[in-house]
Amino acid sequence: MTQKYQENQEDEAEMRLAVLVTELADQANQGKQVSLEEACLQNPEFETDLRELWGTIIVTGAAAKEQSQFSSSTRELAIPQLELPCDFGNYRLEEEIGRGGMGIVYRASRFSDGELVAIKMILKGDFASDTDRQRFEAEADAASRLNHPNIIPIYEIGEHQGRSYFCMKLITGQSLSERLSRGPLPPMRAAKIMNEISDAISFAHQNGILHRDLKPSNIMLDDDWTAYVADFGLAKEADGRTSLTRTGAILGTPSYMSPEQATGHRGEVGITSDVYSLGAVLYHLLTGHPPFMGSTPVETVLMVLEQDPVAPRVLNRRVDRRLENIAMQCLQKPQDLRYSSATDLRNDLRAFLNNESVAASEGKFGQIIGNVFRETHHAVILENWGLIWIWHSMVLFVACMATYALQLYGVDSPWAYGVMWTFGLGAWAVVFWFVRRRMGPVTFVERQIAHVWAGAMCCVAFIFPLEVQFDLERLSMAPLLAVFAGMVFLIKAGILSGSFYIQAITLFVTAIIMAVFSSIAMPLFAFVSAGCFFFSGLKYYRRRKKQLDSRMG
Repeated sequence: MTQKYQENQEDEAEMRLAVLVTELADQANQGKQVSLEEACLQNPEFETDLRELWGTIIVTGAAAKEQSQFSSSTRELAIPQLELPCDFGNYRLEEEIGRGGMGIVYRASRFSDGELVAIKMILKGDFASDTDRQRFEAEADAASRLNHPNIIPIYEIGEHQGRSYFCMKLITGQSLSERLSRGPLPPMRAAKIMNEISDAISFAHQNGILHRDLKPSNIMLDDDWTAYVADFGLAKEADGRTSLTRTGAILGTPSYMSPEQATGHRGEVGITSDVYSLGAVLYHLLTGHPPFMGSTPVETVLMVLEQDPVAPRVLNRRVDRRLENIAMQCLQKPQDLRYSSATDLRNDLRAFLNNESVAASEGKFGQIIGNVFRETHHAVILENWGLIWIWHSMVLFVACMATYALQLYGVDSPWAYGVMWTFGLGAWAVVFWFVRRRMGPVTFVERQIAHVWAGAMCCVAFIFPLEVQFDLERLSMAPLLAVFAGMVFLIKAGILSGSFYIQAITLFVTAIIMAVFSSIAMPLFAFVSAGCFFFSGLKYYRRRKKQLDSRMG
């Protein structure tokens, strides 16, 4: 009866989560403001699940919205279009030269001096949502504050007949994405373009602006191959105090966005996020392909989170190894392994162009160690386990010391040990799982880890019957306890966090020592195994507590 009640509770919780995710995705599709932090505060029991699913929610919404923006629906056809050529305030709009998901750009001439300029206005006109208007105003505000030779300058921001617009320099050339449709660029040309773009982004960062949507379609090339950064629609204050856009669109474009943007919570989106995007653009210039490109936006996000890009030289043997190293350093998933700033990236690009040595080097020891020990995007689930692991360490310690006491008192019955390690720890496993389920729906990854743990417990249960079968001294196979525990941590290292390699190695070494010093095998395993769980649990318990305190504050 109790089990059936628990299953009903679990089904109800999963149904509520499904409804919540559907509602958030619908809001993103409709262009409404969707805040991960607000959703977590309102639904604390689903916080872990929401953070894991956030990238999927937003990218799916973005894909649906992008498709709808270019469809020939009745609503789109109902939007009044300007008949060209036409007069628009102080400008004569001559022809449409660009169109994106939100804005439309016209080539125009200015009546006051006859200069050719570009006029950008919201694509949907009066039908634009508040979100679209905020993003449009953000782009105009951010770009107007930046006076740099490689950032398209804004001449005027205004409104005419209810239509918001801004006037900017007309670039007579093509976008970088248009050029890339014909294949990769020569490495030296790619380095020169990225040198200019990195310098522009460095200037933006120094003036407190993050771009957050760097991609080839937002970079223009004039007839002299000078590069210009455009579209600051997702710009944000670099200090994080004021977000100029607070919508699902904050993610940017899947193929060029950083892992921390993809998950919505793994690390702060900051300067190194733009550095990652710059590296993704450089990679595309060198290879003719973005570093990650799945068949769907969701698949691309998962690739950004879980896979490493193929080395550029594998795809294009003409790429200089130094330039490859520069791109790969930008694309490191841990933020601290990337260039610390766009300025550092620019300096390396200039060093390459001057045929000097670059700071980025293949296989840096720090990069190798950082990649091995980094957390995966699944590591957030450990915050649910922190306190439970602390309890588990105590239970494990007591079980080991009780076993040692039986050994000291000369208890030889395999049943005494078998009951403790099979039924006793089995009962604790049920309690452990019940407590976890009370905290909210269990994720797929947690189920995988639970099966690994259950498999290890089954292996432990066979130790004592095998000792009887082969007429071995009681606890002579105890070192296998450390082997099984080490295997569990080894699997966790691959799925959750590379830091668990340390616990795995420690337990494997402990198994050897237990075999050599059999008289103290159990107390040794007690301290080592309990410590592995206790300190890991304490780390993630403190992390979760810190996040809760920061939200309450």
